[in-house]
Amino acid sequence: MAQSIYREIGGRDAVEAVVSDFYDRVLADERLRPYFDGLEMNELHAHQVQFVSAVAGGPTDYTGENMREAHAHLDIDEADFDIVGQYLEAALRENGVDNDNVDVVMSEVAALKDPIVGE
Repeated sequence: MAQSIYREIGGRDAVEAVVSDFYDRVLADERLRPYFDGLEMNELHAHQVQFVSAVAGGPTDYTGENMREAHAHLDIDEADFDIVGQYLEAALRENGVDNDNVDVVMSEVAALKDPIVGE
């Protein structure tokens, strides 16, 4: 089923569009922008495309850092994690991903909450 999600949503081009939309939303939010100060956004964008592709069952394995290690220095709180999740969900929906597939992707993201917020 997961492989079909990647195909259903339109493959790499669709994932690229979702991730671009997602970062536009996140970086426009003054509460979240400081988390990205000094980061190489092209590299971050590539990692996010890889992550979303992997979560959607695409032909990609996520090779980025462990989620806890990658985010530990940022001191992300639960509220900010939730806002980022809302932006990802909005980007998925805005880019034509259907409800069932949004739910699958977002459940994978929700499972990362504890490691990302340092629980």
